[in-house]
Amino acid sequence: MSDEQPVGGRTGRGPRRADTDPHFRRTVAFTVAGTLIPGLGLIAAKRRVAGGIVLAVFVGAVIVLAGWAISDPQAVAAMAVQPSMLNGLAVALAITAVAWVGVVVATHLALRGNPTRPQRLIGGALVGVLAFAVAAPMAVAARYSYDQAALVSSVFKSEKDTKSATRPNGWDPQAEPGDPQPSADPWEKKPRLNLLLLGGDAGKGRTGTRTDTVIVASIDTRTGNTTLVSLPRNTGRMPFPSDSPLRKYYPNGFTDGDGNNPEYFLNAMYDNVPARIPEDLLGETDNLGADVMKLSVGAATGLDIDYYVEINLAGFEKMVNALGGITVNINTYIPIGGNTDLGRPPDEYLKPGPNQHLKGREALWYARGRYGSDDFARMDRQRCVIDAVIKQANPANMLARYEDIAKAGKDIVKTDMPREVLPLMVDLSLRVKDGNVRSVVFKHGVDGFSSPNPDFALMRKRVKSALKETRTEAPSPSPSSSKKKSTKPASSGDGKASEDVADSCAYQPSVAATAQPAR
Repeated sequence: MSDEQPVGGRTGRGPRRADTDPHFRRTVAFTVAGTLIPGLGLIAAKRRVAGGIVLAVFVGAVIVLAGWAISDPQAVAAMAVQPSMLNGLAVALAITAVAWVGVVVATHLALRGNPTRPQRLIGGALVGVLAFAVAAPMAVAARYSYDQAALVSSVFKSEKDTKSATRPNGWDPQAEPGDPQPSADPWEKKPRLNLLLLGGDAGKGRTGTRTDTVIVASIDTRTGNTTLVSLPRNTGRMPFPSDSPLRKYYPNGFTDGDGNNPEYFLNAMYDNVPARIPEDLLGETDNLGADVMKLSVGAATGLDIDYYVEINLAGFEKMVNALGGITVNINTYIPIGGNTDLGRPPDEYLKPGPNQHLKGREALWYARGRYGSDDFARMDRQRCVIDAVIKQANPANMLARYEDIAKAGKDIVKTDMPREVLPLMVDLSLRVKDGNVRSVVFKHGVDGFSSPNPDFALMRKRVKSALKETRTEAPSPSPSSSKKKSTKPASSGDGKASEDVADSCAYQPSVAATAQPAR
């Protein structure tokens, strides 16, 4: 009687090792191949009809999605900011993950024949690893889709649900259904977009909101070049447009005649004006204070403000932490805490140095600390924070930290920008990252500016000149390129109305070497 025994459907003088069994190696190879290209393993297992259908669906889906992304990226971006589409995508990803895992399992079972016990164990482990490799990215993508849907729904309302008394006129960001797209560039009829950035201090222990940060980001939509116009929080006598009903209540601007009365400063408008006028004076609105400021800042700067974005500074550090921190140059000691009025010095300082990476708490004090200095020094630092956030919010970082960023965004952002505009903003944000940033900071006693008694005609003239400088400056050649940083202090003595933020926020060794903490 022969000593050969059947093993795994074959005969031999003993069980073969899994790694030397040609059939098992083929099973492993095509299980992996069938995971990467669904259907390929089934065809190899002679399940040609099923494998052909799965392969055709997979290849067809890849071709359609790739073609769509290449031919109509605007439509892809539109899907990314529509909650219903995002929730549908999350469900579709979950179904796809289950189906793909099913194909992996079915492929391996069809290929393996009659395995030995070790081969069963190795095959099961292999299928588990491959199933995880397929399902995990799908699960993460589904979660991101869900988080994005929640973020868009909570921060951005649809155009029909957004009540704004200062909605942009003369520009339709999207063609009506059935209308031909007038241009490949959706911004062709909107050469400049003006956003009012407000930093509010509402929070625990505070009544109302004081907008201590008021910056207009004026974006050249062709190049992405941006001009940041910063107004001091203590600017008095803020004007209103001549055709605004607010002129009836404030014919001489937002003032009681005393330009040094803090209840009539720029940062008090957000709360104080709505408290003294009918709530429907400007029309239906979700945020009367923001509409008032859009009109007034627009009149002061000569810019038509399109949208506002308000950031709660109490939650700003959450956003910075979600981004993984920001990197700035520090040229002097920045106080953390302290109270100038009470004569209480800070307990600690941010020290001078190049490329300082700041977490949320430190970034907030970098933007807000003013013990021993003034509001104008703080305004200089705030534009550097904006520039640092633009750099930190790159696609790779946003993707890696998306869930944290989405959660932080829901807590701190208000805006009147409807979600229908978001696809275009995605396109514009890429131009902004490639563009250059200049800034105009109005400082008391500099270039004819007086906080209690501003010359608004002179302000408008300077802003107009600054925008011309931005338009004539070529954008950076690529996102990865960086301008050579100046080692000289920023100055407007070159006759220009604006400053290059890259130079203004550069490290200045000579200044840092002589810096001393304020006591």
